[in-house]
Amino acid sequence: MGKSVRTKAVSELFEAILTLENEEECFCFFEDVCTVNELLSFAQRFEVAKMLKEGHTYMEVAEQTGASTATISRVNRSINYGNDGYDIVLNRMKKER
Repeated sequence: MGKSVRTKAVSELFEAILTLENEEECFCFFEDVCTVNELLSFAQRFEVAKMLKEGHTYMEVAEQTGASTATISRVNRSINYGNDGYDIVLNRMKKER
């Protein structure tokens, strides 16, 4: 079986993230914690998830985000068979707008 992400270190990281109060603090923290490429990859996956949830095709998603079909497929698998993390966040964002 693969590694579990539910470790003390990951829990403490999430606790730290939950203390962030605004977008500027998020930029400061994530620019320190992640490489530019890691952060851009996170953002790309999130954009892919939004587009898939809106009903866009793989081709449309690939063209607009630059994501590979492997990345799009992985995000789609998470949407369909994951822990509903994308749904939780996207639904909350929709309600706030």
